Amino acid sequence: MSIDKDYELAKAYDSKYCLNVFNPLPIAFSKGNGVYLYDTEGNRYMDMIGGIAVNSLGHNNKALTKAITEQAKKYIHCSNYYVIPQRSELAFRLCSNSFADKAFFANSGAEANEAAIKIARSFFYYKGQPEKNEIITANMSFHGRTMATIAATGQEKFRKAFAPNVPGFKYVDFNDISAVTSAITENTAAIMIELVQGESGVHPATKAYVKELRKICDEKNILLIFDEVQTGIGRTGSLFCYQNYDVEPDIMTLAKGLGGGVPIGAMLCTDEVATGMKPGDHGSTFGGNPLACAAGNCVMEQLTDNSKAIIANVNSVSSYLFTELNKLATKTNKIKQVRGQGLLIGIEFVEGIESSGMKTLLMQNGFLVSSIGTSVIRIAPPLIITQREAAAFVKALAKLLKK
Repeated sequence: MSIDKDYELAKAYDSKYCLNVFNPLPIAFSKGNGVYLYDTEGNRYMDMIGGIAVNSLGHNNKALTKAITEQAKKYIHCSNYYVIPQRSELAFRLCSNSFADKAFFANSGAEANEAAIKIARSFFYYKGQPEKNEIITANMSFHGRTMATIAATGQEKFRKAFAPNVPGFKYVDFNDISAVTSAITENTAAIMIELVQGESGVHPATKAYVKELRKICDEKNILLIFDEVQTGIGRTGSLFCYQNYDVEPDIMTLAKGLGGGVPIGAMLCTDEVATGMKPGDHGSTFGGNPLACAAGNCVMEQLTDNSKAIIANVNSVSSYLFTELNKLATKTNKIKQVRGQGLLIGIEFVEGIESSGMKTLLMQNGFLVSSIGTSVIRIAPPLIITQREAAAFVKALAKLLKK
């Protein structure tokens, strides 16, 4: 049975057999190429959300398709009981291009953040300080949907239905150093933040805030965790977002764009932090499997070995988008603010323009975005998007705002 081109049948099966947690829009895709997706009726859409910052190399990328296909022909899965060369290579690529000394692989951003939370606590446990286990996170943050990562998430709407929540987390206002210092106690193990809060409307951390966090953590023997699940892998104009701040963390998490569409997550840390995990303390059946790591190696090769042309493109197109969107804001008086970094951009509209309605209108005009809250749309297109393609999006948005 194949229903991939039968939209009505797929819709019926989805409604009857899939748990209703996504509330999907009335559209299904049959193929993709570059920054475009094609629905089951052959209509073309510019994917300005990129699978929520996942499709870093775009759709149907030849190098990525080749890497996945060649690995699948050899073997897809191998237990972590054995050395997995693809995993070893990806760990080397990530560590040699970052602050990190060690890598652990999982299947998603939530799992990567779980590993970060666990190692932050076990690090102090093995130092004879088991009471040093509290983690400070930011209000309006988002760290995942597992029981520990929703507890780390600074938004009650994600936590309340699953109470009692995992204890040991404190929430303070983002970009507020005084709030952080007030929350620190002798039991504080780590501070965990996103450098750009994606799910709250695309709000970047300030450089002063991040630098002060590093200083505080050094002074008080606290680990600094950067959740780069959405901002890593070239998304913000550097290979990793922390490089934009000239501040190194102790722990960093990655996922989304790392596999270019193949599920993979990673937790990176220093050698010192790595002493917090002993054999048997953590693991993953599928984490670091040959297929996912082959995809990750391809993505990393494309971003680091090709004269960094893709990252240069991110900065060029980002500059164009910010310039043109701010011009549009001035011209129409219907955009309140444009914010973000690189190709992770939030567009906040003035009162009276709802983000969900704008998302639907853009989809009807051939552009895919996501909506956040009542007034913000988020764009996170493939990193290979051209200025010409970005211009088409700005033109379409301008046309809708005129109406």
